[in-house]
Amino acid sequence: MTVLETRVATTTADTLRLATAGSVDDGKSTLVGRLLHDSKSVLTDQLESVTRHGTPDLALLTDGLRAEREQGITIDVAYRYFATPRRRFILADTPGHVQYTRNMVTGASTAELTVILVDARNGVVEQTRRHAAIAALLRVPHVVLAVNKMDLVGYDEKVFAAIAEEFTAYATELGVPEVTAIPISALEGDNVVEPSAHMDWYGGPTVLEHLETVPVAHDLAHCHARLPVQYVIRPQSAEHPDYRGYAGQIAAGTFRVGESVTVLPSGRATRIAGIDLLGESVDVAWTPQSVTLLLEDDIDISRGDLIVPSKDAPPTTQDIEATVCHVADEPLKVGHRVLLKHGTRTVKAIVKDIPSRLTLDDLSLHPHPGQLAANDIGRVKIRTA
Repeated sequence: MTVLETRVATTTADTLRLATAGSVDDGKSTLVGRLLHDSKSVLTDQLESVTRHGTPDLALLTDGLRAEREQGITIDVAYRYFATPRRRFILADTPGHVQYTRNMVTGASTAELTVILVDARNGVVEQTRRHAAIAALLRVPHVVLAVNKMDLVGYDEKVFAAIAEEFTAYATELGVPEVTAIPISALEGDNVVEPSAHMDWYGGPTVLEHLETVPVAHDLAHCHARLPVQYVIRPQSAEHPDYRGYAGQIAAGTFRVGESVTVLPSGRATRIAGIDLLGESVDVAWTPQSVTLLLEDDIDISRGDLIVPSKDAPPTTQDIEATVCHVADEPLKVGHRVLLKHGTRTVKAIVKDIPSRLTLDDLSLHPHPGQLAANDIGRVKIRTA
């Protein structure tokens, strides 16, 4: 392993970002509360504040809004940070209601693993399929199917096996690369942190054991190098009269002093004269470092431009076709004007066509639906200005 690979591994691989998802009342908040409680990640005063009649209500450890506590549901994304001796975790507890699907998209957009809960009594429902489709759409590499409330079905192995088989087949057809099914009872603590004494037929890991050991691969340093410019630094001071630097966070890849680079969308080429990192000059920088690039030539560069290696420049285009999850209340129709955010640039665009909409029941494509309603997943063609 090179020095670069070692640095990247030690700075990013010990943290796992994960999100929970599932239908209403499947027990997401209770699972998160159980994880926090049994991993000793809850402060004593926090535990006392959610204890009723001598028993802690674990769901309230994440449901912090007054409306969430009153209705007993999750509305907003609740982020929780906890750690074990083996790994640190950033967890997003997301809502299950259909009208809050946009919040689930937000929580899963940065996740490396998604835990999708299913009530063992109900099995795979429409919202389960929607969350699986969103996980596939966002390219979440690891999916855990937590079949919850096994205590309410007598810890029946056949119930678990049938649900796991149905969901795995569905997720595989969507393109989800990995599914791990675990039978649990979040309320009773079965297979969440400690192995269950009621399910000796299950020989796999607990939820926490899987979270601690699932491989987290961060190979962005070896991808195509990209630096979206966030800010142009030009102090014009007596100390730095001619300084002109282009600051931003490296989105992927590695940049080196002397390397030939191209600025997009103008297509102008130059070389990297220097790289400033935390006030010091370095010869090489990689994702996800925030740096300032100094270039040999004076080029008109502003926020939103993209700096890339000249030998690895992507093609530029105004026409884009993509699979999207529509989260606005107003339907998306052909001719609608939208804003497209790409890196640090936001541009105006127009919807030229909606070729298809995904049918969640059987994953068939409904051709030319005319519009995408809230929470629909479909293909769109847009042209940027």
